[in-house]
Formats: sequence, structure tokens, C-alpha cells
Amino acid sequence: MWNYESRLQYPVKIKKCNLKAAQVIMSQFGGPDGELAAAWRYLSQRYVQPYKEVAGLLTDIGTEELAHIEIVNAILYQLTKGATPCEIKAAGMDKYFVDHTLGQWPQSAGGVPFTATYFQSKGDPICDLHEDMAAEQKARVTYDNILRLVDDPDVCDPIRFLREREVVHFQRFGEALRITQDNLNAKNFYYINPAYDMPCKKRCNTCDSCNPCKKCGE
Repeated sequence: MWNYESRLQYPVKIKKCNLKAAQVIMSQFGGPDGELAAAWRYLSQRYVQPYKEVAGLLTDIGTEELAHIEIVNAILYQLTKGATPCEIKAAGMDKYFVDHTLGQWPQSAGGVPFTATYFQSKGDPICDLHEDMAAEQKARVTYDNILRLVDDPDVCDPIRFLREREVVHFQRFGEALRITQDNLNAKNFYYINPAYDMPCKKRCNTCDSCNPCKKCGE
């Protein structure tokens, strides 16, 4: 359960309408490396995590990603607020306008609609955490590219905040990976899937859930 606070995690105060900027920032709402995909990725993966610290981390970061969706949407709203039909056509945003007016709708900068295929929930902690670390790096690069294209300081300020959080999340997922590996066989992290396979009680590195341990009989 979540408690909602009626404020942004980081303030957004944009003074100038800029439809061109909105069209590239839109990717961090519904694009392949955006905040929407990140939130559903982590909140979906957490259920089968066998280690409480890792499951808690996925819940925390997934929740923060929901706040980042709100920040990105606030940026998009303020960048498009008050745009006239002439400005919309001049910026090449007329096709979006026809379908959504100036409402928020998840798509990439290239106009591709959001899809659940942007993220994976594999049910294997090592696999999922590597995906999570890669996702944070890809999001960081996307924010880097946005900062290369946008020069309005009112826009760049919250974008830099979001970029910084990607770096922090990458580091936190690295810690989660180490916690997971510390609970596995150091000689072969991939011997079992700790979210599915059932190793024997004496941890003899045997993981047949349907039959007794071949080494100790348990």
C-alpha cells in the first residue's frame, strides 16, 4: 500500500513552452528506457525475490520510479501548456495532438507506444538484477542525450536530478546483486535459481525439488 503526498519529489517550475523539448523528454515517460517501464519492472520482479533485503529494495526503487513518472509528466505538462495550433504544427507535434490533444500518453520520442515488452521479469534473481542495472544505465544515457538537446535551465534542473537517481539506483542494484551472490554457492552462482529451485537443507549444492538430496538424503 502507498501513501500519496501531494507534492513532487523534486520541484518542476518551467516558464517557457517548448514543444520540441517535450517531444524528446516524452521518451522518459513511455519509451523503452523510461520511468514507466522501470516502475513496472521492479514492482513485478520483487514478488519472487527470496531475500528480504532485495525484495525491499525493489519495492523502494519501484515506488520511487512512480514518483519519477510524475516528475516527467509535470515537465511535459509545463512544456506544452498553452501551445497554439500554429505552434503545434510548426513543432511537428500535430499527429500527437490529433490523438491526445495535449494530454499525457506514454510513447517514445519516435512515437512508438509503450509496451510491456520493454521490460522483463524473468523469475531468476541474478538475471533480473543484471537487467535492472542495465536499465538504470540506459536511462542515464537517455537523460544525458536529453541534456545535450535541451538548454533551458528550468528544464535541465529536474532532468539532472532524475539522471542522478539513475546512478544511485545502479549502485543500489549492484549491492543487491552482491547480497544475492553471498547467499549462493561462490563457486557457481548459476547452479540454482534461488527463486525457484529448492536446495537441500544442508546446502550440499543439490537442487532437485522432486527427489531427496543425492549426497545427504534430505
